[in-house]
Amino acid sequence: MQKRTLYLECYSGISGDTTVAALLDLGADKEVLLKGLESLNVDGYRIEIGRRTKKSIEACAFNVILEESEMVHDHDHEHEQGHEQEHKHLQGRKHLLGHKHLQGHIYINHDCNHDQSHDHSHNHEHDHNHDYDHDDHNHDDHNHDHNHPHSHALALSHTHGHIRIGHHDHRNLYDINTIIENSTISNKAKETAKKIFHIIAVAESKAHGKPVEEVHFHEVGAVDSIVDIVATAICLDNLNIQEVVVSELYEGTGQISCQHGIIPIPVPAVVNIVAEHKLPLRVTSTKGEMVTPTGAAIVAAIKTKDALPKSFNILKIGLGAGKREFEHANILRAMLIEDLSGQDISTSQNLYNTITSDKVWVLEANIDDCSGEALSAAMNHLFQKGAKDVYYTPIFMKKNRPAYLLGVICGEADIETMEEVIFTHTSTIGIRKHETIRTILKREHKTVNTPYGEAEVKVCTYRNKQFFYPEYESVRRLSEESGTDYITLYSLIQSIAEA
Repeated sequence: MQKRTLYLECYSGISGDTTVAALLDLGADKEVLLKGLESLNVDGYRIEIGRRTKKSIEACAFNVILEESEMVHDHDHEHEQGHEQEHKHLQGRKHLLGHKHLQGHIYINHDCNHDQSHDHSHNHEHDHNHDYDHDDHNHDDHNHDHNHPHSHALALSHTHGHIRIGHHDHRNLYDINTIIENSTISNKAKETAKKIFHIIAVAESKAHGKPVEEVHFHEVGAVDSIVDIVATAICLDNLNIQEVVVSELYEGTGQISCQHGIIPIPVPAVVNIVAEHKLPLRVTSTKGEMVTPTGAAIVAAIKTKDALPKSFNILKIGLGAGKREFEHANILRAMLIEDLSGQDISTSQNLYNTITSDKVWVLEANIDDCSGEALSAAMNHLFQKGAKDVYYTPIFMKKNRPAYLLGVICGEADIETMEEVIFTHTSTIGIRKHETIRTILKREHKTVNTPYGEAEVKVCTYRNKQFFYPEYESVRRLSEESGTDYITLYSLIQSIAEA
């Protein structure tokens, strides 16, 4: 059976809520999700699922909404502490599942990593300096008036046995894992959720210089982040995702305010996760946080492959809307794809399977003070150490000095070895390097019998054509042994191979 592969396109970053929204839009069962979240026995929130338009692109939106009593308590406390909340006004509100527009206010929880939507409006102005939240958040100036119209048509029902996670509760990794373990979600979803939380805990412990067991999730352990992470795990399991490919993580620039002061973007937890799990990161000129710790941890936990298949079908597309407004559409695109790389699709298409691509590294050095003998020896050493190709190009350097450009093509695993040979066997003191993609013809080696002995031939295939190239060493050896000139032997071997 074909493995179900998920591709996450993170050109607008990634966060917990955008991941859940994209997976829901991809077809994850909403009822299964809500039932699984209810089994967490965590109270104090509602779920809102709807649609939001980002730069004329409609996408699914997933919001965790703290109950009114929770938000009022948090609001009063933050005024006492000198910390205030920010809201982003969106006209109107529709809470029913499947509505075309999701509109309202965006609520930023003081100690959570996630924007919260609610219908707060206040009539006094504040100069806002809010504490850091790990997921999407807006920094808009706004006015409030103290009306609290709440109308949530889609909400989880709660029983008296549920756990209320308040704004000031701090929980360690053991507490979070206990909540997850005591739920009725699948074992696979439990393991995924716990893995995501563990990755965040390790990143936070490194950022704050504390052991993992001493990390208290006053930010990422808040109710909305528990819901985001567990919801992601439930949706992945429901979609039966087996392989996950993730693009580069596009991140913004600038600084944000948090409990510890002003910190740079990417924030320390994101940097630690990206470094620990070797996630490709691309910093853009966009101002603001695009990759949240929750989003980075999700990628680190679920990614199984580094690259897309050479060819694939797109079975379904899901779009998850972020809350912040950027110059580009703030959406996370998820694709369910079918790998076609190993399939025989048709005779005509198989002709194109003779072409493959791979990634290689090119190392270059300008050399103007090394003898020809030394350069020749260096080339031999490079080939012996596994270089795919080595070449010299005549160039002119500063002060019109004649020189050579040394070029080496190798795999990523051989870069350090190649550099050692270059620095040891030439006089260069600097090496440039870059990754590139090459297109390769399908090739095989075969032995042919000639009147002068056996010879090796390289056979290359391009679509419906074949090309035969006698190997240099075979031609040279037979030429020396027989006394026949090289050109005559080369043509003879090639003709025999073609026949």
